[in-house]
Amino acid sequence: MSVANLMSKAGHEVVIVNRDVKFGGLAEYGIFPNKLKLRGGLRKTYWEILERPNVHYFGNVTVGNGKDLTVEDLRSLGASALVFASGAQGTKTIGVEGDSALGVYHAKDVVFHFNRLPGFGDKPFDMGNRVAVIGVGDVMVDIAHWLVRYKQVEQVTAIARRGPAERKYNPKEIRAVCANIDQAALAQEFDRIAPRLAAAGQHPGDILKDMNAEFAKCEPLKSKTKMGFRFLASPRRVLTDAHNRVRGLEIEETKLEPKGNDFSAVGLKQYYEFPCDSVVFAVGDRVDETVGLPYKNGVFLTNPSSTGNEPDDALFQAYDEASGKILEGVFLTGWARKASEGLVGVAKRDGEWCAEVVSRYLAGRPAHTRSAVDKTLDRFKTTLQDRKVDAIDLTGLRALEAAEREHGPSNDCIGEFKFGANQEMLGQIHRRRDRSGSSARS
Repeated sequence: MSVANLMSKAGHEVVIVNRDVKFGGLAEYGIFPNKLKLRGGLRKTYWEILERPNVHYFGNVTVGNGKDLTVEDLRSLGASALVFASGAQGTKTIGVEGDSALGVYHAKDVVFHFNRLPGFGDKPFDMGNRVAVIGVGDVMVDIAHWLVRYKQVEQVTAIARRGPAERKYNPKEIRAVCANIDQAALAQEFDRIAPRLAAAGQHPGDILKDMNAEFAKCEPLKSKTKMGFRFLASPRRVLTDAHNRVRGLEIEETKLEPKGNDFSAVGLKQYYEFPCDSVVFAVGDRVDETVGLPYKNGVFLTNPSSTGNEPDDALFQAYDEASGKILEGVFLTGWARKASEGLVGVAKRDGEWCAEVVSRYLAGRPAHTRSAVDKTLDRFKTTLQDRKVDAIDLTGLRALEAAEREHGPSNDCIGEFKFGANQEMLGQIHRRRDRSGSSARS
């Protein structure tokens, strides 16, 4: 949406192709549900962009190998440039034994579940009473927030391979759950790891003081859930019962070793069992290789000739390692370019940088005539019709918005009504279109 905003303002014709029916991506299905003011502000901005006459929206259209359109399909339709802002749709684990057991979840799936993304909203997520969340970033906090506030489980434990000084969450975000942090247990955890922190040149007392200072403006206590941390702890194996259900984690103790300006975790070959009923991996994301762009080690490839300084053009150019050439006119932005990098504001900035790069690229190419633009749009629409793709336009989005508004606010953590399945949304859109058409005819 950030790219579309700037490119359309500059007078370019912009076609937005979206896998979901509704626009917004993680702004709609990824930020914590109760941030209604933030989501509402973003929606208002996005509606303004979509209503511009030179912006054309096609929702419910998938792109990738075996999908509605392939990358080559898109490249053949005549657009001057393609920008992939498709996020990081793949799931990332740390590859431990037992990570396919019942009760093992990926953070993205859990977030999609409580935000009611179609395909995830109605899936059961049985968390049990004791939940281990692997990771100490903002996504961990969102997962913990949902577990503490809405699921009200007994215990949530964030598990980190490194120490408390390497925690990654935003201090403002931790306020959502810090009232539930078990202070006595946190002090005991620091006592447990203090010798290893000191051996790395860190000062446990100072780190604990800094950490507690972040808990000064906690949101009011909403449940009896206890939240804790386990540091210098590397999950090695998911332990299961006779029914392949999670019963715990085998954890290896670690120590900190300097690595450049940071520290890495090194295993000590000392193991113990940590009891839990479910495990959530919040360890980052990877892109979806089935999209069909050149891919390696969880990321789409960009031009290696980059200086590394953003917004260097090469950082945004898709690159084919096999041929050693860039994909002419194909660009990456947001989490499709750098998975798990920052929040909404960072993605917006990345889109703005990408728009600059694409603008420079287009400045060196002949401009399309109005006739050529119209032919490209017609070709695109005809291709979707020929393939019987039920693409949703702006009129459909307005019909869906009206249907959701009729339901009023919901009682779950979202605080607003959302249809949980694509077929429900499409059915609402078509029923309202049919009704509108009947009224017009009569």
